[in-house]
Amino acid sequence: MALFIKLYEENPETRQVRKIVECLQDGGIIIYPTDTVYGMGCDIFKRKAIERIAQIKGVRPEKANFSFICYDLSHISDYTWQLSTPMYKLLKKALPGPFTFILNASNKVPAIFESKKKTVGIRIPDNNIILSIVKELGNPILTTSIHDEDEVIEYSTDPELIYEKYKDIVDIVIDGGYGSIVASTIVDCTKDEPILIRQGKGNLDEMI
Repeated sequence: MALFIKLYEENPETRQVRKIVECLQDGGIIIYPTDTVYGMGCDIFKRKAIERIAQIKGVRPEKANFSFICYDLSHISDYTWQLSTPMYKLLKKALPGPFTFILNASNKVPAIFESKKKTVGIRIPDNNIILSIVKELGNPILTTSIHDEDEVIEYSTDPELIYEKYKDIVDIVIDGGYGSIVASTIVDCTKDEPILIRQGKGNLDEMI
């Protein structure tokens, strides 16, 4: 049964953050708060964990549109290439924030993440809990929203209900308070101009 760990965004307890990171390093799956809906994730280099998440979501790993969470912009540059100056400025203004940016993937991105277009979705949520975990881990974690259109809406906002639903199929559920019911805004940054793919919590017009 999964651990249920309470963390406070203002000051996530270091000992608990380390416990979560050890779980990720061991190939564990965690559910965690972001600045939008709650997410499910694992270390991007743990293929079996990625396959487990794909199974939970009911998709094939190579077909899944999984993104990952980086700690900061320099972290992003390790996993992407050909980021133009205007795009870099857009990312700098928008992040941390409720956006997922589709970028050209570098060869550091595990093949399981790459679509045929060799792109990857990147997030830096404005949430200190998940950023503390990613920073301590030292590399990105996979992220996929646990928001399910068919479920009662509380499942994506109340950590205790999330725990009841997922306690037998993940390793840790983090209680970081109530989540949002609105997902991130997805923006394709692989062309000369940013293209809005999905309107979510973030407002792209305010960033351009």
